[in-house]
Parts: sequence; structure tokens; C-alpha cells
Amino acid sequence: MASYQLSVCAEMVFLDLPFIHRVERIHALGFGVEIWNWANKDIDALVATGARFTSMTGYLSGNLTDEDQIEPLLQSAETSLAIAERLNCPSLNLHGTGLDANGQAVRPVEVVTGTMWLKAAETLGQLAALGERAGRVFTLENLNLAVDHPGTPFARAADTLALVEAVNSPALKMNLDLYHAQIGEGNLIELIRRCGPAIGEIQVADVPGRKQPGTGEINYRAIARTLAEVGYSGIVALEGWAEGDSETALRQFREHFTL
Repeated sequence: MASYQLSVCAEMVFLDLPFIHRVERIHALGFGVEIWNWANKDIDALVATGARFTSMTGYLSGNLTDEDQIEPLLQSAETSLAIAERLNCPSLNLHGTGLDANGQAVRPVEVVTGTMWLKAAETLGQLAALGERAGRVFTLENLNLAVDHPGTPFARAADTLALVEAVNSPALKMNLDLYHAQIGEGNLIELIRRCGPAIGEIQVADVPGRKQPGTGEINYRAIARTLAEVGYSGIVALEGWAEGDSETALRQFREHFTL
């Protein structure tokens, strides 16, 4: 029997509702809730919903590699940790570089150098130390370059795994996004097995279209069985748009991950 828990990104479903009502609806349906940028949210109102928040953005500015961007990243991570405490949110999400409001790299990178790898690992170590002191976990999400996030360094799941293993801290894990990994790498079941204990969260959506499981090419029922086989007990979160109405999309999501 699977021991993972299901969550839903409130940024991408029930789009006809005000954000707080989206959170309430997801919570009422028995899912955890994920949010992106917390700075444009009413935190007190989110707390009042009683929802179980499972992940939120862990920074507002900066990046992992540029000397003038590392301190802003660390400062906004500290502020994010304070918000996470208010929301009782255990995980804070990171990317290979800063993303703008449209999900595009603020400073696109054509070639990732060895120096950048070393600096990224060093910065992630500093973030992990902040997380350890606060009792929270930072997760580094893989992205895809071909469709959604061109110019993002450390985008592949293989890249995020290498950095997480290099830092080797319980406060830094992978946010293994299987939608992005299918576009960028494929071989998802073996990828899950390889990443194993480095995984802090699994995010899902189908390909193409980034919609709920069952709308595209990924066999998410096989993914669910694999997660149970490897003993994964963390969060599986739908970070995708709804094809059709959102309640139907969430029901399909739950069906694909119910063993």
C-alpha cells in the first residue's frame, strides 16, 4: 500500500475562483496545498483556511551562481523560511536560476561552466544550513528547456540530483518534476529508482499539455506502483492545468495514484 500523500498546486486549478477559495476547495477535497510566490498572498488568510501547506517558493530574487545574486537569494530564503513557519509548510522550492513571473530565466545561461557548478553547490550548502536551523527542507526542482524554461542552468533531473548528492544534507532534496523530466530525459521509472532517497517531493502533470494524469503519454499508474515499490512516503503533487473542470481533474489525479 502506498504511503505517499497527495497535494495540489493552487496556482493552476479552480482558476475562476479567488486564490483563497481555491485553497479552501482543494483542502475540502482532502488534498494538501502548494503555492508559488508567497509575497503576493495574504498569509493570515491562508493560515485561516486550515489547509495543510506542503510546498511554497523558497526565494524571491537572486540565483545560485552570480556573486551579486547570491546574497539576495540567501536573504529572501531566510524571509521565506519565516513565512513557511507561519504556514507550517515543511518544504521550500528552489530553481537553478531566478525565474520571472512567466517562468522564464531572469538571466538565461547558454553554457554552464565548471565554476558555476562549484558555486551552485556552495550556495545550496548555505541554503541547506539555513533549512537545517529552521527545521525545513529546501527542494531543488528540475525543469525542461525545450518547452517551458529555456536558458535555465542545472535544469535536468540528473543535474539536480548531482547537486543534491554533492551537498549531502537532510535539508536539501530534489523536487523531482516528472512532467519536466519526461520532456527533458524520459525513462521516468528508472529515474525514480536512481534518485531514491534524494527525492523530497514528486510533482506530476501529463505530457503534452501539462494537464492531469490520464490526458497524455505518461503511465502514471505505473509511476504510482514504482513509488510504492521504492517505499516513497513524501508528497506527490499535481502541478498542472485542468483539462475540463478542476474537480474532475483532481479526481483523475487521485485515481491514478490510488493503489
